[in-house]
Amino acid sequence: MNTAISAEQGLLVPSAVAKGKSLRGLAWRQLLRKRTAVLGMSIIVVLVLTAIFADVIAPYGPTEIFSQDTMSPPSWTHPMGTDLLGRDVLSRVIYGSRVSLYVGVFALVPAILLGVPLGIIAGFYGGPLDNLIMRIMDIILAFPIFLLAIVIMVMLEPNTTNVVIALGIVRIPIYARIVRGSVLSVKELEYVEAAKALAVRDPRLLARHVLPNCMAPIIVTSTLSVGVSIIVEASLSFLGLGTQPPTPSWGWDLKANMILLEINPWITIFPGLAIFFTVLAFNLFGDGLRDALDPRLKQ
Repeated sequence: MNTAISAEQGLLVPSAVAKGKSLRGLAWRQLLRKRTAVLGMSIIVVLVLTAIFADVIAPYGPTEIFSQDTMSPPSWTHPMGTDLLGRDVLSRVIYGSRVSLYVGVFALVPAILLGVPLGIIAGFYGGPLDNLIMRIMDIILAFPIFLLAIVIMVMLEPNTTNVVIALGIVRIPIYARIVRGSVLSVKELEYVEAAKALAVRDPRLLARHVLPNCMAPIIVTSTLSVGVSIIVEASLSFLGLGTQPPTPSWGWDLKANMILLEINPWITIFPGLAIFFTVLAFNLFGDGLRDALDPRLKQ
């Protein structure tokens, strides 16, 4: 596929873009062609709106107790039934979406703010600095993500904010390695060499020419990471190391109601389905983004 080099930004773009077509518009059309990606994006939009308007959508408060309706099956009054304390499961699932989205999105902040610069520095300068950064990242990666998150949460006080910090720390090496790999290929391109020949300072070169061409893998990885973070948060809450009651959490509700699975399966099925469809949506959307942002777009 023919490509053109933008003299102002140093970006490799498809030939169609050089003729006036927007690269962003091209990627958007490519994304909309994938039905699974559109499905995932639709679920995410519904989830975000649900979290924002939980106070309006939820029929009851997440901690409101109906002592006369404990462990009731799904009904018109309580569409998803009630738990052992008489709380409406539907309301808790709706409010629980706030915790999942908060953890999934904000856990990316420390990972990106630290992982991306480390990856750029390691890939661009190489040598001993590259070896030092990558060996530190390898040490962190030697521990399974979930196990390392548990260790960090044991050291910190179990709450939602500390879950965000823990997940951000354990994902730093992932971004560092991905960005480093992208920088290693980008820095050998002609426009980077031309910028060096024009004595462009390194900070400007990295920010204006190198980083923009590494954004595609960063965006895709971030989208897929949201689903992973939601699963880890639910798992930590299930173990009692994540979000603490009375804050509604899908993982905590699974843990609290697991012993009642044989008596009333509904109170565990619905939080479990919420986790399943949320993670599935982000994975489908991430796969679609990966294809749409592929630099080998075909016309």
